[in-house]
Amino acid sequence: MTFGILALVALAGILGPLLGARVSWHVPVVVGELAAGVVFGVTGFGLLDSSDQTFTFLADIGFALTMMVAGSHVPVRDPAVRAAIGKGAVRSVVVGLLSVVAGYGAATAFGTGHAALYAVLIASSSAALILPIVDSLGLGGTSVLQMTAQVAIADTVCIVALPLVIDPDNAPRAGVGALAVAACAVALFFVLRAFHRSGHWRKLHKFSEKRKFALELRINLVILFSLAALASSTHVSIMLAGFAFGLVLAAIGEPRRLAKQLFAITDGFFAPLFFVWLGAAINLRDLVTHPSAIWLGLVLGGATLVVHAAIRALGLPLPLGVLSAAQLGVPVAAVTVGTQLGVMGDGEPAAILLAAMITIGAATLAGAAASKAGLTKPV
Repeated sequence: MTFGILALVALAGILGPLLGARVSWHVPVVVGELAAGVVFGVTGFGLLDSSDQTFTFLADIGFALTMMVAGSHVPVRDPAVRAAIGKGAVRSVVVGLLSVVAGYGAATAFGTGHAALYAVLIASSSAALILPIVDSLGLGGTSVLQMTAQVAIADTVCIVALPLVIDPDNAPRAGVGALAVAACAVALFFVLRAFHRSGHWRKLHKFSEKRKFALELRINLVILFSLAALASSTHVSIMLAGFAFGLVLAAIGEPRRLAKQLFAITDGFFAPLFFVWLGAAINLRDLVTHPSAIWLGLVLGGATLVVHAAIRALGLPLPLGVLSAAQLGVPVAAVTVGTQLGVMGDGEPAAILLAAMITIGAATLAGAAASKAGLTKPV
């Protein structure tokens, strides 16, 4: 990898903000970044080589940081959300059961043998994608809080389950590794909480701010990369390490200064690089050479919308049910890990991303419908 290629990657990443600049479109920034990767990668001009080891390693850093930020967005400290956990949990379970049926049906129809993977994909929701839509539209009320709890639960469970279902032959080993990462995350929570409560973290913050040392960022990067190293050594995706540490930050309360620093290095460089790399790695020409992949994407996307909309029967307004179907983190993680492990068939990664784009488009329309239906915060 050269500086010229790195400049091209950075330039490609700008397409994300350009597409996301129109607020009324509600287009996630990552859509443009993925599209740029597709144009310059194996599908398009072939200028970006996703197999380059340096490019791949930098993308892995971006993957870990992206999942950490996603985990930090889960509203585990919000009392209103915690009060809605009961109904949110029940609805998550129902969505999960329906997803198992839908996943089995899709895997059987297309003969992929990935019923468990499809079930996790269909059941997943993206807190990092849905919560900004909720905030930007000013959505609120009991139903929105219950949906938020449902999304947080689904996001967490599916992130944990994905490494276990994507490579079933190595599920026991992955399970042990996942438990090791989770145990370390729990230990980190108690250590960091005690450090915060003692006042030492505040003293560190003031000292770092005064001397311009960015110590909070450095320390948290050490922790993140250590968890990623543990995950890699135990054959677990770094996705879980990043998300687990993000949940820890969300639980103890992420300092604003740290949040800004993480935003700068993640959204400013590493996350765009990761999504451009992912787009460059996906061969959308497989959708042409393997037309069944298009149908698979349509089926997975449609099944996701139907399963989440079915929660209308449990009292969740239809627009919020469709909004809760929006997914990106889990499909992206599935494609990333599946591509690295070589366990996906021809066209399958492209089909999974197509399904995710369908849910994002539907969620954008559903969010607008929810706003028009008056599901907003009281003035």
